[in-house]
Amino acid sequence: MKRNKTSHCILFLLTVILFSATDGYAQQGIWISPDEIATLPTSGAGWNKIKSVADSDFGKAKGGHDDKHDTNTLAQAYVAARLGLTGGGSSYRAKAADNIMSAIGSEDNGNALSLGRNLPSYVIAADVIDFANYDPSREREFRKWISDVRYKVLDSRWIIEASENRPNNWGLMTLAARIAVATYLKKNGVPSDACQGLPAQCQDPQAEIGRVAQIFKGWLGDRSSYSGFKYGNLSWQVDPNKPVGINPKGSTKEGHNIDGVLPDDQRRAGGFQWPPPKENYVYEGLQAVLVTSEILSRQGYDVWNWQDKAILRAYQWQHTPHFKGGGAYEAEGDDTWQLHIVNYHYGTDFPAPVPSQPGKNMGWTEWTHKERSGSSEPLTMISGTVKNAASGDPVEDASVSLRSGNTVHYTTSSSASGSYSFINIDAGSYTLEAARSGFESWSDNVSVSEGQQLLGQNISLTPITDGSAPDPPKNVQVDSE
Repeated sequence: MKRNKTSHCILFLLTVILFSATDGYAQQGIWISPDEIATLPTSGAGWNKIKSVADSDFGKAKGGHDDKHDTNTLAQAYVAARLGLTGGGSSYRAKAADNIMSAIGSEDNGNALSLGRNLPSYVIAADVIDFANYDPSREREFRKWISDVRYKVLDSRWIIEASENRPNNWGLMTLAARIAVATYLKKNGVPSDACQGLPAQCQDPQAEIGRVAQIFKGWLGDRSSYSGFKYGNLSWQVDPNKPVGINPKGSTKEGHNIDGVLPDDQRRAGGFQWPPPKENYVYEGLQAVLVTSEILSRQGYDVWNWQDKAILRAYQWQHTPHFKGGGAYEAEGDDTWQLHIVNYHYGTDFPAPVPSQPGKNMGWTEWTHKERSGSSEPLTMISGTVKNAASGDPVEDASVSLRSGNTVHYTTSSSASGSYSFINIDAGSYTLEAARSGFESWSDNVSVSEGQQLLGQNISLTPITDGSAPDPPKNVQVDSE
């Protein structure tokens, strides 16, 4: 039975693949690979700053909003990897491992926002030092912690909830933490004793990565991908009826350019006014945007081009000389690391000091992203979820295939949370088909061009019901009056 579906549903989507060196469509390393680190300099202002932090005694993790322990630990991991994990960097590797483990429990000294700020650098540090092979027992404990802590309620909020409801720095920081954790768990596995009593997706990093991609694309402006955020004052939105995380290309209000504005962070300086005030929450939100983007892009997602290069447009608006008091609003202090990544990916020349100051969730990009190298090309993808049309529940182990004519080109099965994906496929027109015992078969026509990512090609399978009349009752005794 054919059931036509629109090409942009807003349920779970996209899955990605393992991070091993044999995977041609995902770059090795969540944030940076050993081969990339090996090419980086061991001299200059950027390296000297990292080395001085790595050599310092910065104690154990304290948690909270302003703890720099996470980015300091990442500096130790970088020095360890650059000097050789089993050679000159071995002592730094040992210290980094100890500091990563000290993060466990530090979340109790803060809330979901502070946890969102602190998690990414610890996760990336663990990847950089190859923690899984260095100390399997402690690394497993770390993996269990990052698996479960995403669902831990801290001052009434938790990572998953905040990232799906808050369209400002809160949601963005927690979303960046989600993608860092999910990619690490995809690479190293979810411990069998993790996620006890938690939603099924806790044990499915493949589906979690897809969920983050869906939410992030929605935040950038594709409301067909996701629109579940709860916005505040809407006066900076170009269309208050369709609020987004970054205003779309060409947006104006009262004759003024608001293309690239982050409305839900800019509003914290007050409602719409011109000239606009400088609002530092915008730069904090962008810190998280860059972490999410870099991790997703290394998995083949075309994030830097999504929504008419929304990320670039955000920085262009910040660097336009239209702010109150005159001039542009250039990054300062712990926001300066951001521009190295922006310049790296877009070929721009925004002011980016060396050394820069590490930020709230990342740093050291004046060293890691000083010079542009090869980055992954956008992958051709089709993905979505399979659900029960009657109950809305995910359907596991459904057979999903892409066929043209009589030839089946690709086949996969849906995961425990219903996710499926075809990644790095040939461009073309296909019949998307799905089948599972107990359900009516389903098909739809899809076309995908080279480098296109069809997100949210969702499938609803209708349960088969027995339409025949019931058998007449037997041996029924009727009492006579």
